[in-house]
Amino acid sequence: MRYLIFIYLILSSMTQEIYGQSRPRELGVPFGILPTGPLNAITDVGGLKVGHFTKIEGESIRTGVTAILPHGGNLFQEKVPAAIFVGNGFGKLAGVTQVQDLGTLESPIILTNTLSVAAGIEGVVKYALAQPGNEQVQSVNAVVGETNDGYLNDIRGMHITSDEVIQAIEKAKGSQVEEGNVGAGTGTVCFGWKGGIGTSSRKLPESLRGYTVGVLVQTNFGGNLQIAGVPVGEKLEKYPFKDALEKSDGSCMIVIATDAPVLERNLERMAQRAMMGLAKTGGIASNGSGDYVIAFSTAEDLRVPHSSPSQSLLKAEYLGNDDMTALFLAVIEATEEAIVNSLFAAETMQGKDGRKVEALPKEKVLEWIGSK
Repeated sequence: MRYLIFIYLILSSMTQEIYGQSRPRELGVPFGILPTGPLNAITDVGGLKVGHFTKIEGESIRTGVTAILPHGGNLFQEKVPAAIFVGNGFGKLAGVTQVQDLGTLESPIILTNTLSVAAGIEGVVKYALAQPGNEQVQSVNAVVGETNDGYLNDIRGMHITSDEVIQAIEKAKGSQVEEGNVGAGTGTVCFGWKGGIGTSSRKLPESLRGYTVGVLVQTNFGGNLQIAGVPVGEKLEKYPFKDALEKSDGSCMIVIATDAPVLERNLERMAQRAMMGLAKTGGIASNGSGDYVIAFSTAEDLRVPHSSPSQSLLKAEYLGNDDMTALFLAVIEATEEAIVNSLFAAETMQGKDGRKVEALPKEKVLEWIGSK
């Protein structure tokens, strides 16, 4: 294995300018037993789109916005089943109570920095009100999550605008998702190394109906990093109470999408399993960490129309409890891989007050994994 990884590293360095940075899986890092989708990204869930707006200016602005659209239509008029699980609540997730109470999502999901949540709400509201068919709408439940990028970014400057949030939404596409120092992950730090945006997917075998699960993460949290069972944090002497940042607080936003027909109760159960994926990477959901999981289904038959005749009965076919286990496993594996992908894609960054956060030393990590 160690020689195979060495060959991968050589080939990667030779072809990086043409093909871009190789992902951990392509370099031989093992992740679970389920196969990925074609893109190994949340966009493997059909119809889903992701857009980034990245803001890097001067010496101290290092921030951005990431938008996730469950489908390309009018989300307010065609809501999707959704659920939210709070792993640790030291954070700001706008719109959480309506999703929890009604079990539906009616807006794009926006990820940004802590002090730009208000801009995120304003951008989503402006976007929704401008959509054809929403001319009479007077209330929009904008779902906006955050992590605090204030170590590298001038967060107090509140540099994100509502128009930039709309730009992220309008840039959304269903192709490969850019990872690392982009969008909401531009200024984040994870396990003491440069964090960012990461994504992964899993596709169930046809014997289990071939459903797809996709995960996208915004990583900005701490703990004792582990990759493929290797105690990377300990080997690199960067872990809570040891590393230069002297803390393990932070946050992680996790977004789960599936095309499986799953209603809000079992979507919440899927969301709970994402924390197991986070734990597999060494995350500890510390006291000061805002760890939120948003899960939704894109199944067309489960979409909820905004307006329906009074006293009408809604009918739908959906998975029962006994069919959830494979989806739980898919969430755990995809979450773990998405987090590691964010670390491998992120690059060294210098920001506010001259602070510098190094990229994970991937060559050392791959060597340790290969010699296991």
